[in-house]
Amino acid sequence: MGQTEKKPVIEFEHFQFQYFSQAEPTLHDINLKIYEGEKILIVGPSGSGKSTIGNCLNGLIPFSYRGEVEGSLKISGVETKESNIFELSKKVGTVLQDADGQFIGLTVGEDIAFALENDCVPQAKMKETVRKVAEVVDMGELLKSSPFELSGGQKQRVSFAGVMVDDVDILLFDEPLANLDPATGKTAIDLIDRVWKESKKTVVIIEHRLEDVLYRDVDRIVVVSDGRIAADMTPDELMAANILTELGIREPLYVTAMKYAGITVTPEMRAGRLDTLDTEQVKEPLIRWDQAQQKKEKPAERPVILEARHLNFQYTKKRKILQDVNFQIQEGEMVSIVGTNGAGKSTLAKVICGFVTEDEGELLYYGESMKGQTIKERSRRIGYVMQNPNQMICKPMIYDEVALGLRIRGTAEEEIEPRVDKALKICGLAPFKKWPVSALSFGQKKRVTIASMLVMNPQVLILDEPTAGQDYHHYTEIMEFLKSLNDQGVTIIMITHDMHLMLEYTPHAIVISDGKKIGDATAVEILTNEEITGKASLKITSLYELAMKIGMENPSAFVQNFIGYERGTHR
Repeated sequence: MGQTEKKPVIEFEHFQFQYFSQAEPTLHDINLKIYEGEKILIVGPSGSGKSTIGNCLNGLIPFSYRGEVEGSLKISGVETKESNIFELSKKVGTVLQDADGQFIGLTVGEDIAFALENDCVPQAKMKETVRKVAEVVDMGELLKSSPFELSGGQKQRVSFAGVMVDDVDILLFDEPLANLDPATGKTAIDLIDRVWKESKKTVVIIEHRLEDVLYRDVDRIVVVSDGRIAADMTPDELMAANILTELGIREPLYVTAMKYAGITVTPEMRAGRLDTLDTEQVKEPLIRWDQAQQKKEKPAERPVILEARHLNFQYTKKRKILQDVNFQIQEGEMVSIVGTNGAGKSTLAKVICGFVTEDEGELLYYGESMKGQTIKERSRRIGYVMQNPNQMICKPMIYDEVALGLRIRGTAEEEIEPRVDKALKICGLAPFKKWPVSALSFGQKKRVTIASMLVMNPQVLILDEPTAGQDYHHYTEIMEFLKSLNDQGVTIIMITHDMHLMLEYTPHAIVISDGKKIGDATAVEILTNEEITGKASLKITSLYELAMKIGMENPSAFVQNFIGYERGTHR
């Protein structure tokens, strides 16, 4: 992108910011220019300061989150500290990670129209604009729905539409993929890309999921670590720089596979995106590596801990949520339940826990029917961690929240503390033991809810999106912890959109689409099956695409070899 003729729309110069409540600055000496019409991806581990940079761009800092600012930040040539939040909102439109926090209207249409109402746009023009924007984000059919009845992906699109109606110069996306299934995530990245190309707006994306964003082109990737800019490069340069994993950011799987095969990644290979990768340079070493891998034996059969027989469930007469669902989960398995937003995955978890009662069919625990068992009875064996931590947390202090279940059961206080400490440590929350929950980020609250279940020592643990919004470091920490629990005999069931989690950690995957089970096999078989991934809004893994691109005889076996190798090298 010819930056000589383009002028910078965002200019950080020796910028520093320190929240009033903190002893150290969150951002140190930030120097960054973003030019008109550029598409920039900002990545970094949790707590690196990347979201704080976003808050500086949209004016939440310093106008809502108070603190001390040093240096300069200009947007469209205007110093932000001399502007105000209203003026900045006319230049920078923000789509937040936690879409619930962004809703104002009672219906989707009202919500999208909010900015237009503030600008006193005539009603006829307003309706037309709302309709057009809703069509762009595929929400035209749902204008009369309540935003709170929507799935995570739909909420994201409503937020996007609400920002687009205002015709701002800069679009800022704060973790747009956090709550989306892979196919919806792909659609979101396509949508952002389409709007960027058509509108020539400047786009800034803050996201953990690097590989998913790089499904479409970006001009530069800015890597933030410990409040400083650690890199500012093109995707091709960054893949060759070997700094992502050191900083706790997951590099794309196809790049990891190349490194396992002993390939030194160079900028000339164009590895920033799988679409641009020069396969001729990497083909031979990858095929040699694949052929050198040992074949693994199948694990032994174990008793069935949980079985569903012909489960049916519907909230209303009109729509069946679960239809004739059958599956078996063996003791000590790690299983992922995957499928589109709204497919019935979370409802299935609620039926297992007894929060809602199946209309037909039954669930068996070690061969015994659980019919008629109360939630309390089931909770002694089965723990459930919800997707949205705000719906679970009910105590103001972290320690009290994690201790709550034990206190309800009458556990002695001297036994509670060591168990809470252990759960907090595992979830990376030990330093926050005496903190209020309100001081935590969305991702940290998520870890509090996991800790509050782990402390109860369940035999089956169901987690709804356990790693949503987590960076690679915390993702690995949580997953390795769940793996260690699993090694101790706890059966773990995860409702997830994360294909990497599914491949790396859960040998068994169950696929739900429109309330029906459409797949029940190994994660590798599912993620290399184009028919199932297409139906269930999953995404074929980039490892499979890489194997296809270089013409391997058995792409599925290559994916299996990669996973086996990764498990072997990491554990």
